[in-house]
Amino acid sequence: MKRDLGKFKGIFMAMYSAYDDNGNVDKERVKKLARYYADKKVKGLYVGGSSGEGVLQSEEERKQVVEAVMEEVKGELTIIVHVGANSTAESVRLAQHAEKMGADAVSSIPAVYYRLSPESVKVHWQAMIDSTSLPFIIYHIPQTTGFNLPMCLFEEMAKQEKVIGIKCSSESTFELQQFKAVGGKDFLVFNGPDEQFVAGRAIGADAGIGGTYGVMPELFMKLDEYMKKQEVEKARELQDKVNEIIKGLLSVGSLYGACKYILDLRGIKTGVPRLPLLPITDDKKKEFLKELNEKILKLVEEVK
Repeated sequence: MKRDLGKFKGIFMAMYSAYDDNGNVDKERVKKLARYYADKKVKGLYVGGSSGEGVLQSEEERKQVVEAVMEEVKGELTIIVHVGANSTAESVRLAQHAEKMGADAVSSIPAVYYRLSPESVKVHWQAMIDSTSLPFIIYHIPQTTGFNLPMCLFEEMAKQEKVIGIKCSSESTFELQQFKAVGGKDFLVFNGPDEQFVAGRAIGADAGIGGTYGVMPELFMKLDEYMKKQEVEKARELQDKVNEIIKGLLSVGSLYGACKYILDLRGIKTGVPRLPLLPITDDKKKEFLKELNEKILKLVEEVK
């Protein structure tokens, strides 16, 4: 059966957390952040994933974030909710809540900490898939979960009608290409590593979900535009400039702290990351990020 995947093709923000000054989920700040991205005309939001600190939040907090996002941009943006948790039962409850709120799809990593067998991961994911009528997107990020998705399990999962895609955040573009080859033309592959967006799109990715997109959505939308037009040399040149920005964000020792600090400079307050993720407190790092923010804004103007 041919799937209608149009609303899932494009640039998706891996949405950051949004806390108040005491570290509690702030629904108004969540709404303001969602609105910021909607006004940028991105395709959608990936809520509660790595950038959103979902695994550091309670079940109730994760639900609050989804509720705020849907109250603000439901119907405007395509919303994919990451529902993965260590407990299968919690993951199922989060998936059912996402469906109730009107999300467009759910997604999940395998459970972490325990080194699970492929059969265990299959049962974990299947419980989520069977618990709602929503499309399901596998989240493959072995460098953090410790689970290397076997191609035989992927092929089995991808045959299910509700399993529409995979967010491939592994560092191998060969692996991404293989997921596309095995999944087929009507199976979505989302490029995960921001620094190789162009490589991922060139080798088969249909769309992108990324954390650093959040401070430069315009640049990733321009990269996507170049790839759609097959203007590969322009895309490669812009990717080089984007990668210098990513290198700068990584250099301060806290990627999410850096991105949230840059948003704060723009008047989008999201609080600081939840420990053990570190905030930006060093004055030299703050000054560096102010300069990096100016560099981003200048590049955005250049590519308009």
